Amino acid sequence: MSDLDESLSWLDALKWDENGLIPAIAQEAATGRVLTLAWMNRESLRETVASNRAVYWSRSRQRLWRKGEESGHFQKIRSIRTDCDGDVLLLSVEQVGGIACHTGRESCFFRELQGERWLGVDPVLKNPKEIYKNSP
Repeated sequence: MSDLDESLSWLDALKWDENGLIPAIAQEAATGRVLTLAWMNRESLRETVASNRAVYWSRSRQRLWRKGEESGHFQKIRSIRTDCDGDVLLLSVEQVGGIACHTGRESCFFRELQGERWLGVDPVLKNPKEIYKNSP
């Protein structure tokens, strides 16, 4: 039996944290590779559903973050799922441009624990200075 209350609206059925956020895992639809973990609030999730593009809540900037708004590497939504508890979202996306990470890599999960060190094991596909023209 699911813990999700199906009598509630789709937004109210989710379990938001004390800050009104829910974690959202973005996964490449074609390969299944996890691209990133970001956060959504009600407004970003509503806009994601309406626009069919990933919109997150930036905790550092305290504003909506429309994925790709600066880089052009946006995420087209293929499907949105939640887990049995309704406290995590899984976004199946098409990563336009093949780069999800601000470091210029395919995925934000590019570091691997080897021994007692975290090593970058995935290549930089594009220099971030070329992606973010206004960056220092």
